[in-house]
Amino acid sequence: MRSGAAPTTPTLAPRGTWTALVTPFVAASSANEPALDLDALDVLVEAQIAGGVDVLVPCGTTGESPTLSHDEHDAVVARVVRRAAGRVPVVAGAGSNSTREALRLVQSAEDAGVDGLLIVCPYYNRPSQRMLLAHFATLARATTLPIVLYNVPGRTGVNLEPATVAHLAAEFENVVAVKEAAGSVAQVAHIREVSDVAILSGDDALTLPLTTVGAAGVISVASNVVPRRVAALVGAALDGAAARAAALHRDLLPLFRALFCEPNPVPVKAALQIVGRGNGVVRPPLLAAQPDTVLRLRGVLAQLGIAVA
Repeated sequence: MRSGAAPTTPTLAPRGTWTALVTPFVAASSANEPALDLDALDVLVEAQIAGGVDVLVPCGTTGESPTLSHDEHDAVVARVVRRAAGRVPVVAGAGSNSTREALRLVQSAEDAGVDGLLIVCPYYNRPSQRMLLAHFATLARATTLPIVLYNVPGRTGVNLEPATVAHLAAEFENVVAVKEAAGSVAQVAHIREVSDVAILSGDDALTLPLTTVGAAGVISVASNVVPRRVAALVGAALDGAAARAAALHRDLLPLFRALFCEPNPVPVKAALQIVGRGNGVVRPPLLAAQPDTVLRLRGVLAQLGIAVA
């Protein structure tokens, strides 16, 4: 066992199509904040499992975790675990800009029975690489669950450098993967040069190119809407079916782009509403999608042959 490693070896396979679940809300009056819609969350979980995704990821960026209360965050994770009922693994978002708060989220997720943790770099306070090492080491020592590091510099203000990823993966057995959302093929290639840690794309549009330099799958926004098609793309890429993967990527690329024409998850919630599987409600400071976004999504979904409501 490596120094500082957890006492058990993780069994979660960091590979394939993982869905970064949206968090459904009930529409509310202007005087009230939208409440959780756990029944709609159940429906979303069932659709994902039926669509062939490999892992469910509640309470990440796409799940609007920054605007969930502690109780709501815990409730969403517990509900997804209960609904999934062991049919697919659940990897819960458990990151914070406070190490103490991240520890609380880790413990709560562990108590709920999750299969792993997705832990984002601390945001806003912009820790150095030395500080990131200390933060993630504290969390890795606090749990036996598999940990997926989450690097998204555009939201956190700090890049988790390949050397830091390699250090953590070498020291802690339960650091099993990194979700890379830095938008850089070169960075993923660098991680693969210095470490054998699993790499998951954090950007749907880069999933195919990232698999060519070592990524083993994606934590996807688009799979909320088209789980089976994203799973087919990832499967073809990982199976070495280059021509089929390229064709699927070309077909889905307009959707991937449209889903980020406004801040995530505004467009994906609008897309779910368009196909009759949501109401488009997000929490402030986010606002519902603009008419041009809705029109664009309708056109993209129609091109894919998806019926719209």
